[in-house]
Amino acid sequence: MKIPQRRQFLHLAAGAAALPAISRIAQAQAYPARPVRVIVAAPAGGVTDIVARLAGQHLSGRFGQQFIVDNRPGGSNNIGTEAVVRARPDGYTLLFANGLNSINASLFEKLPYNFVRDTTPIAAIADSPLNRQSILSGYDGP
Repeated sequence: MKIPQRRQFLHLAAGAAALPAISRIAQAQAYPARPVRVIVAAPAGGVTDIVARLAGQHLSGRFGQQFIVDNRPGGSNNIGTEAVVRARPDGYTLLFANGLNSINASLFEKLPYNFVRDTTPIAAIADSPLNRQSILSGYDGP
């Protein structure tokens, strides 16, 4: 083995040996580190609101951080959905969507957002015989 090849081999071996120690040091930050706001684009007291509050209560207990339900009714779910799309894409503002969000793209000519492009599905929370009732979504960012 020539000297430059040996030196390169030793550098690679030292890097491979140090990799497990470095991976323990560089760990991801725990999520959530602060309260999470869940926007429900429906009025309080309805089925979507009740399911969102039950899911928020479960998530608060599981993660040890508050999941605050914020009702933003009106505009056929467009007001609450637009609030989520305009929020920072940091995972601390979530949308509790329902079937009406997917229908709005065909009902309204000019929406200030593209629901499929601007949101990311996170979890299916509830199901109904007619359609997917509620899907937890977050803003995906540009």
